[in-house]
Amino acid sequence: MRILVVGATGTIGSAVAAALVARGHEVVGAGASRGELTVDIADPASIERLYAAALPLDGVVCAAGKAEFGKLDGLSDEAFAASLASKLMGQVNLVRRGIGRVREGGSFTLTSGGLSQKPAPGSVAVSLTGAGVEAFVRAAAIDLAGRYRINGVSPGWVAESRVRAGLPPTPGIWARDLAERYVALVEGDVTGQVVSAERSP
Repeated sequence: MRILVVGATGTIGSAVAAALVARGHEVVGAGASRGELTVDIADPASIERLYAAALPLDGVVCAAGKAEFGKLDGLSDEAFAASLASKLMGQVNLVRRGIGRVREGGSFTLTSGGLSQKPAPGSVAVSLTGAGVEAFVRAAAIDLAGRYRINGVSPGWVAESRVRAGLPPTPGIWARDLAERYVALVEGDVTGQVVSAERSP
């Protein structure tokens, strides 16, 4: 299959792209500022240009999207708006613009995050947008039934990110192990599922 991986230059996205290639898939990689193609998922026009350059496609994986950390009374209107535009609506619009462009029978695999179900101090915008992605996956699967599959992965701490922050890798999940969750959803037959991935086996 020919799969578009958005966020392919990041820790998770690059691992997903490598895992898909290892399984024999053709990967088209897109990043925010570098990579085979570039895209700003907060900008619907940029998504339109991405699809025009990437087609034909059998599936889309999104491992991109930014949300702002900060306590509720410290986040500005702009911080909430930017978080919603990127992490939530960026992924929603990848699906919306992909309908009729991605081959029917194909799939969309999105990314939420562990904070959507287990919030922490200062995670209000991150938790909000991640939970929105998960609700979207479940609802969109109903509307897209018989045409496309749509699923999500909810990563916990990525071990590589913990190491870069000066923390021990555990509790965390290595990107290569996390990537296997995405590959299973791309290759599988389920839809409307959000797979939690918090620790490496």
